Amino acid sequence: MADYWWAVLGLVLIIEGVAPLLFPNRWRSYLKKIAEQPTAQMQQLGGILVIAGVLLLIFFAP
Repeated sequence: MADYWWAVLGLVLIIEGVAPLLFPNRWRSYLKKIAEQPTAQMQQLGGILVIAGVLLLIFFAP
């Protein structure tokens, strides 16, 4: 079971690293735009992402 978590962590790191690797300037401007968003909007987006991740794990995890 622990092997799955290492695989998941590896995939997350790969996915998160693609944008700054291939498009560093665009990625930097995107982060600046995100930093300017209101806190409530950031929390709402974070909540939606967490719920989506949990649903994906429920439906697709072995």
